[in-house]
Amino acid sequence: MKPIRYLLIALILVWAGPALAEVNVEKVVSPRGLTAWLVRDETVPVTAIQFEFKGGGAGHDPMGREGTAQLLAATMDEGAGPYDSMAFRKELADQSISLGFSAGRDSFSGSVYTLNRYRDKAVDLLRLSLTEPRFDEEPVNRIRAQMTTSLRGQQTDPSSRAGELMFETIFDGHDYARPTEGTEDSLAAVTVNDLQAFRRAVLTKDRLFIGVVGSITPEELGPILDSAFGGLPDRGETDATPDFDGAVPPGIKVVDMDVPQSTVLFAQKGIALDDPRYYTAMVLNHALGGGGFGSLLTDEIRVERGLVYSVYSFLHPMDHAALLRGGAGTANETVGEVVSLIRDAFRKVKEEGLSIDRIDDAKTYLTGSFPLRFTNSSRIADQLVAMQVYGFPIDYFETRNERIESVTAEDVNALAAELLDPDGLLFVIAGRPAGL
Repeated sequence: MKPIRYLLIALILVWAGPALAEVNVEKVVSPRGLTAWLVRDETVPVTAIQFEFKGGGAGHDPMGREGTAQLLAATMDEGAGPYDSMAFRKELADQSISLGFSAGRDSFSGSVYTLNRYRDKAVDLLRLSLTEPRFDEEPVNRIRAQMTTSLRGQQTDPSSRAGELMFETIFDGHDYARPTEGTEDSLAAVTVNDLQAFRRAVLTKDRLFIGVVGSITPEELGPILDSAFGGLPDRGETDATPDFDGAVPPGIKVVDMDVPQSTVLFAQKGIALDDPRYYTAMVLNHALGGGGFGSLLTDEIRVERGLVYSVYSFLHPMDHAALLRGGAGTANETVGEVVSLIRDAFRKVKEEGLSIDRIDDAKTYLTGSFPLRFTNSSRIADQLVAMQVYGFPIDYFETRNERIESVTAEDVNALAAELLDPDGLLFVIAGRPAGL
């Protein structure tokens, strides 16, 4: 999954194209009723198309066949229609077309980037990969083997092991506890029929959102939408993942690994993306730990004490749950001290609040760095998709910074007092920590 778009919908306003004042997001409706948001950029003759099937992610994996969504995403561009895997890849390479898919916990997405002179061919290859993927034996087995090798590698990676245990602990009994990448056994159990069934049930028009950036007019885009996506089923399987209403279990979990430095992850209940206080939470998180140097966690644990190379926090809203997460890396013998300092920082902000200077610095960074977040058409198109998925207004480019600037110190500290839970933090540590 591409993270992490859920963490912060920060949209690009400056790139190799129109300046901020010239950005205009247009709503385009195709002759057959498909909708896309478009930003026209005549700087270079290219077109970037991003799309997402909301609620179409790993939550639809059959029980015992976790990893189906990710195996599907990795094989849809390995042959489609009349083209076997080698021929399909050759068509892409010969015409410098970038096409691919990805699957996350809550969504299934894809992208195309092409020079306009090859746009018709790119659209046709996209159509074929969506509606006529071949899933031939050789590429499916090859990709499955690659994914299996990756899973084995994750077993020796402290961050992967800690992250897996964190989700299993927080979401015990919920779909989010299931591994999106699958396991060796579950991947081995996925059949071509499973891939085809998932595609038909989940890649449907009713959950489709599209963003386009490039040298293309609305009149040109409408028929392209119909050509690429018109053959998809109208409706599909409902997202049956329930909202998570449980509490994050506090405490410390350890994954024993023979490594000199421990990976420390922590989490508590977060704030939903559609909560009107989310912009306040962005400022709070940046000042607490999301801003690197200048954030409270970095100042107190790295700068003043030199115990970590990095320590951070981030907002992690998902479709059915929301977390405030973070992490650090430190020598095994200083883990206990770092855990205590993280708790102390949460408690200090909860009880005393953040200074006006630190809050103002966070707002200045969040607004000033906004134009630098994304630097190409594909990533801009991706954010156009995110705006639609999360119900942001079409003028969000223009209003986002105003929303950040309107946040007051009183807003931030009131939210900190309500949200932060130093005694409710869950710590998951991979290594051989001391001092706990």
